[in-house]
Amino acid sequence: MKTFIIPAQDIRIIVQKVGLDHLMDAMISRLTTTFRQFDAACYSIPARSGFTYHNPYLGLLEWMPVMQHKAAVAIKVVGYHPSNPTRNGLPTILSTVSSYDTHTGHLVGLADATFLTALRTGAASAIATRALMHPDSRVVGLIGAGAQAVSQLHALSRVFEIDHVMVYDVDPMVTRSFSARVEFLNLEVTPVDGSGLSRLASDADVICTATSVEIGAGEVFHDRDLKPHLHVNAVGADFPGKFEVPLTLLQRSFVCPDFPEQAFKEGECQRLLPEQIGGSLVDVIQQPEKYAYAQQMSSVFDSTGWALEDQIAMDLLLDYAGELGLGMAIELESVSRDPRDPYHFASPTYHHNSQS
Repeated sequence: MKTFIIPAQDIRIIVQKVGLDHLMDAMISRLTTTFRQFDAACYSIPARSGFTYHNPYLGLLEWMPVMQHKAAVAIKVVGYHPSNPTRNGLPTILSTVSSYDTHTGHLVGLADATFLTALRTGAASAIATRALMHPDSRVVGLIGAGAQAVSQLHALSRVFEIDHVMVYDVDPMVTRSFSARVEFLNLEVTPVDGSGLSRLASDADVICTATSVEIGAGEVFHDRDLKPHLHVNAVGADFPGKFEVPLTLLQRSFVCPDFPEQAFKEGECQRLLPEQIGGSLVDVIQQPEKYAYAQQMSSVFDSTGWALEDQIAMDLLLDYAGELGLGMAIELESVSRDPRDPYHFASPTYHHNSQS
């Protein structure tokens, strides 16, 4: 009855020993395999839920559960606080992920998911981009240059050759610092200001939007002089009323949600009718020939985040921790030898048996 915990210091060691590229490649590979083999009858995945508050600034605490029938439950708890970087020196997104045994309810594992969320979100965009982008795509535009933009660009660089990157953020300091944060990718990165945003949008073959735009304040770029085959990874829409992509672009594009039920509530899909939505990411990966035509037109990957991705990311982390002898097993739950006596574990006469 021990819980395996992977603290931040051990995740750091995993990254150092395994390498960021290898971790991203493994995440892309595992997610692709999972999507290809996915059978909805084997899972229960409700749309996420949570609390929104102003304390005094906008915040959100939400939970994203997934149950693989007759196997395990994973639950990610996410804190989303857009003011964190400037006011608290913390990431916008902080999260943890836990896994449970469905035979007993025992908490099997617990880990930081802040790094994992960035990794799996980037990997999902890379998978969608590889499936939907025009084969000649070489130029990437990033709108929003925060933490997610780093993993978005890293993931894209693992699935196609990038000749040039343009980046824009509403905060000029964030825009300027981006090149240093992605220096490990050895890519040509051009920061642009507001006057260059239209050029970014018109030159890009692939755009990633990962902003903290406020509810009702989108769109974050204009539908003007865009390439006819433009692919967009829309990552920032995560509230009802919050969106990043121009409606006219959505209406003429192949729109591919990661999790349709959730995307209709809080993604770019909330602005469209059901008949305006293309196949989900699972559909596209399972039936590539059917959706190959989307590579010749504009497309939008509506990435709201899917708990299934978190389960796969947690499993990946657990595997590497096991290989490297990292993590710690502790008795987190107070379990008595007498299951009908909740106080027995605290009794002076209770003698712990390490084998029980």
